Amino acid sequence: MSSLTVERLDQWVSVQAARRPWAGAVVLSGERLTYSQLDGASNRLARCLIASGCRAGDRVALLMPKSPAAIACIVGIYKAGCIYVPLDPAGPARRLGTILHSCEPGWIVAAGPVGGILDELFQDEQIREGTRVGWLGSDRVEGRQIGAEHWTPALPDFPDAPVDVPTRGRDLAHIFYTSGSTGAPKGVMITHDNVMHFVEWAVRHFGVRPGDRISGHSPLHFDLSMFDIFGTFAAGGELYLVPPELNIQPAKLAEFIRTSALTQWFSVPSILNYMAKFDVVRFRDFPALRRLLWCGEVCPTPALIYWMRRLPHVTFTNLYGPTETTIASSHYTLPGCPTDETAAVPIGTACPGEELVILSDELRPVPAGTVGEVCIRGVGLSPGYWRDPERTDAAFIPDPQRADPGGRLYRTGDLARLGEDGLVYFLGRKDSQIKSRGYRIELGEVETAVRTLDGVADCAVVAIGTEGFEGALICCAYVPRPGKEVSAARLRGALSEMLPGYMLPFRWMAFDALPTNANGKVDRRWLKETFQASRERETQAHR
Repeated sequence: MSSLTVERLDQWVSVQAARRPWAGAVVLSGERLTYSQLDGASNRLARCLIASGCRAGDRVALLMPKSPAAIACIVGIYKAGCIYVPLDPAGPARRLGTILHSCEPGWIVAAGPVGGILDELFQDEQIREGTRVGWLGSDRVEGRQIGAEHWTPALPDFPDAPVDVPTRGRDLAHIFYTSGSTGAPKGVMITHDNVMHFVEWAVRHFGVRPGDRISGHSPLHFDLSMFDIFGTFAAGGELYLVPPELNIQPAKLAEFIRTSALTQWFSVPSILNYMAKFDVVRFRDFPALRRLLWCGEVCPTPALIYWMRRLPHVTFTNLYGPTETTIASSHYTLPGCPTDETAAVPIGTACPGEELVILSDELRPVPAGTVGEVCIRGVGLSPGYWRDPERTDAAFIPDPQRADPGGRLYRTGDLARLGEDGLVYFLGRKDSQIKSRGYRIELGEVETAVRTLDGVADCAVVAIGTEGFEGALICCAYVPRPGKEVSAARLRGALSEMLPGYMLPFRWMAFDALPTNANGKVDRRWLKETFQASRERETQAHR
């Protein structure tokens, strides 16, 4: 299906509804929507948005758990010509409020156990005065701060006939907020064309076809969810949303893959590593599964060997790419099971329309085998950060290798080398950004938040490596204020009101003063070594 017939992401749903209205589109537990039902439900929401004053280019935030209704809302927001902004329903209200101040949505479409969060958000006068709430639950939940003027008409009052909004592929589809080093999340702008270029290639390359049963594992506020959703709809497959609670129940997660007869699994590798750790995959398990893909962080080779030995009928593909370049920019399908547990798995070669170049600090190409920064050019590049030209100009630079004035290059901050085999090998981060549980986290944002806590005089946040589920452990060294009673438990509890769970430090250590190096700067290397040694001592003590 080419972009000549489909110009926006939502149109894939309409095409499938016309071709195969009875076919399943999205499933969660006992709830299932066909393509016809999904098309109708998204049309009703689009009409409701338009009738309530939303216009093309307006931002609409989504605050609800992953569900078929949430998927219909995403499609409906696109059909109204609006820009989708996902909010983490498990996130702290303070961080969500920062996102709302940034994107200024006219609407928050909400459902599920989020009434308390909404009430807390609406204590903010700016949010209360500028935002309406579309509640999709059976009972309207009103708080102290949310009045009748914030609510919308009931969706059943609107017809499910198609809407015609003149938006095109070059228009913004969504804004995903990622961790920012200054303490404020960054809003990455992504167009319909950005996503469609990747999805159309991936559907062809991986042979996704009608009837495929595809996992929907990623949270909706994580950009990998775009491939889950629209890779499925572009091919006419069926999206099986993975209940989030299964992430800490590896045996039940394996049973979900088994009983759902999934043909494709896509997730961050920490989940694969976690399932391998608990040995929940049988030999020749998941007979319907044809391909397994991961993205977001490095998959430990021992965990990959575990999976590949048990599933010889499955192809395994590593995808790589930051949010700023849309889902993934490179790919590598393993030709066979690795024999060496210490061998690195490459991030491979660029997807069509993309190019990965390894550059020096002076932005010159480095020879094969030399370490440099991964920079990306091509069709996946985001237009930049929402209302943040300074950050945009720093990350999206004029392409020094191209003569055309419009050529851009995205500096990822990732270190890599080009192997003699022509494949790119990821080596780590250039700055303080890490990946934990598949999430990209700026340690500077965590540090900024800790410094605001009562009782903290100073702090430094570092990360140490681990082969466990987390991928990297965030560690916090802090200096208590004189006369203040400060414990790690109290600090963690206070920080949880500001940051989502995956950004909270796992280990804490109090100091009279932070250690410094010869330059008078905080000695972060010493701190990392100290936290690592402490962790190793505890591990030895428990053996």
